[in-house]
Amino acid sequence: MSHAILLVDDDVEFAELLRAYLSRDDFRVTLAHTGIQGVAEALSGQHQLVVLDVMMPGLDGLQALKQIRTFSTVPVLMLTARGDDGDRITGLELGADDYVPKPCTPRELCARIRAILRRTVIASQVARAPVIAGPLTLWPGSRRAEIHGKALGLTHTEFSLLEVLARQCGQLVSKTELSREALDSPAGRFDRRIDVHISRIRQKMGVLADGRECIQTVIRKGYQLILE
Repeated sequence: MSHAILLVDDDVEFAELLRAYLSRDDFRVTLAHTGIQGVAEALSGQHQLVVLDVMMPGLDGLQALKQIRTFSTVPVLMLTARGDDGDRITGLELGADDYVPKPCTPRELCARIRAILRRTVIASQVARAPVIAGPLTLWPGSRRAEIHGKALGLTHTEFSLLEVLARQCGQLVSKTELSREALDSPAGRFDRRIDVHISRIRQKMGVLADGRECIQTVIRKGYQLILE
């Protein structure tokens, strides 16, 4: 099955190289070379995943991501400068699904794209029963979530993480399991992706009546979903 990918990068030569590689791997790739053009394409509804470079003149990747997330939950993979943890964390906080540091190999990028698509596009095509945990309901088929009847507006990655926690509500779930089940990748020793995504989910879910967070951190062990 061919997937439509939008690649937004002002480095024309690098973008063409990635397009050629991804096209050989059966992806249909559209290029955009400015943040403004990238936002317009991302919101067109024609693409199943967006690869977005952070470092662009004018409207940079982080600003573009913020605009995209205002209107769309399309999966976004950020290309960040190697070693720049600030951009990576900011991107995740703004709703990016994952990131790949530049310079990267086309093979690595392709692997990350496929990992995101496996847990989003393919999963969304399979009809599955709702997951219900107290006031929280998740519909895996449509990737929708509500708590107390209020829509949560989760990104695809946030939904995947919350689904794993909801299926084991009240139980401790390790970061290793969350990374494997929700991100489809092993957790690195200093990998903060899950921590940032969980922080965003907490903000959207709000707190319990007694002021506790719905998702509890168990230091050096993992996370636990508490709904009462």
